[in-house]
Amino acid sequence: MTAKSGSPIILAFSGGLDTSFCVPWLKETYGRDVLTVCINTGGLDAAAAADLQTRALALGACEHVLVEARQQFFDRVIRYLIAGNVRRGHLYPLCVGAERGIQASLLAEIATERGSDTVAHGCTAAGNDQVRFEVTLRTINPDLEVLAPVRDQSFVRTEQVAYLEKGGYPIPGKGSDYSINRGLWGVSIGGKETLDSAGSIPEAEWVLSAGALDHPRPPEVHSIGFNQGVPVSLDGAAMDPVDLIETLETLAGPFGIGRGIHLGDTVLGTKGRVAFEAPAAEVLLTAHRELEKLTLSALQMRIKDQVAASYGDFIHEGKQLDAACRDIEALLESSQRRVTGEVKIQFRTGSVFVEGVSSPYSLMAAGKGVYGEAVGEWTPADALGYSRILALTGMLQTRAAGPERD
Repeated sequence: MTAKSGSPIILAFSGGLDTSFCVPWLKETYGRDVLTVCINTGGLDAAAAADLQTRALALGACEHVLVEARQQFFDRVIRYLIAGNVRRGHLYPLCVGAERGIQASLLAEIATERGSDTVAHGCTAAGNDQVRFEVTLRTINPDLEVLAPVRDQSFVRTEQVAYLEKGGYPIPGKGSDYSINRGLWGVSIGGKETLDSAGSIPEAEWVLSAGALDHPRPPEVHSIGFNQGVPVSLDGAAMDPVDLIETLETLAGPFGIGRGIHLGDTVLGTKGRVAFEAPAAEVLLTAHRELEKLTLSALQMRIKDQVAASYGDFIHEGKQLDAACRDIEALLESSQRRVTGEVKIQFRTGSVFVEGVSSPYSLMAAGKGVYGEAVGEWTPADALGYSRILALTGMLQTRAAGPERD
C-alpha cells in the first residue's frame, strides 16, 4: 500500500460486527488512524446516531463523522426511481441497495477532504454491497486504495468476535437471527428462510408491520399531490419529499402495505432472496403510476418503461455514476413535465387502492369522446375504417397460410 503519511483510513461504519471488527484490525494492521463515517440515508434516529459514535470511539476510531444524506439520496436517486416506477423483478422497489452509491460517493468525498488515499468497508465476498461500494469508489477516484478486510482475509464471525474479545473491545449484541437494513426507501430483512425459495419469514420478524395481517385496521383515505413527478403534499398539506416519505411509512406500515419477498439475480450472477417492507415506496409508486396513466401517452410510457428497467439494473449493480444513467435521468425528468396532480388512495390491510386521480394535464379530460358511450373527434364511419385497416395484417397472414391455417 502506498499511503499518505499520517492520513487516516476512512471506514464506512454501520456499527455491526463486520465494521466494528474493522476499526481495531485496520488500526493495528496498518498502524494508521481510522476515521469512521456513517452516511445517514434514512432509518437512523438521534439515539442510534449517538450510540454509533460512542461505539466507534470505544473501538479506537480517532474520530467519528455523521453525514446527513437523506435529501441527497432523494434528489439523486429516489426521485428517478419514482419517475421510472422502478421495481426490480416487477416487485422489489430497491429498498436498500439503491443507497449504497450515495454512501460510497460521500465516503470518497470525505477521503479527499481529509487528504486520505485509503477507504475501507466491511462487506463480505458473498453479497452485492461489495460491488456497489467498489464500483462507485473506483469511478469517483481510481487512485483510491480500497480495503475490505472481512472479504479479503476471509474472516468469519467467530474469528471477529474472538478478536474483539481478546482486545477488550465492545462487541455488538447478537440480537435477532435476522439481518435488518433500514433506509429512507424501506427495510430489507434476511434470515434462514430467505436462504432458499420455500417459505416466508415469521410474522414477528417484520419490522414495520408485525401482526398487521392478523389484526386488520379500518381503511383510511389519503391524498398525495405530485408536481412534475415529485411528491409534494399529503392530504393537502405541502411537505418536503423526505418528510412525506417518512410520514407515509408510519401511516402505511401498520397496514402491512409494501410487504414482500423478492427473488432475483444478484450482482454476482447467482439467485438471491430477501424480504422487504417498503410502505412509502409502494404507495408512491402506485399513486405515481396512476397519475402517469392520466397524463402521459401510451408511447411515452412504453419508451419510459424500457429505459427505467435498465436504470433499475444499473442502480442495483452500483453503476449509477455511469454516463448512461445521466442520459436516462434526462429522459425521465423530461417525461415528468406534466405529471402533476392529485391521487386519492385508500389504505387497506395488505394493499393500497387508488380511488381516483386528477390533473390539469389530464389526457382523458382533453378528449371530446366518452369511452364506450359516444364518439368525439371521429365518426362511426372512421371507427369502421380504422378497424378494417388494423385487421389488415391478420387478414393477409390468414390468406397467405392457405391450407395450413386449418
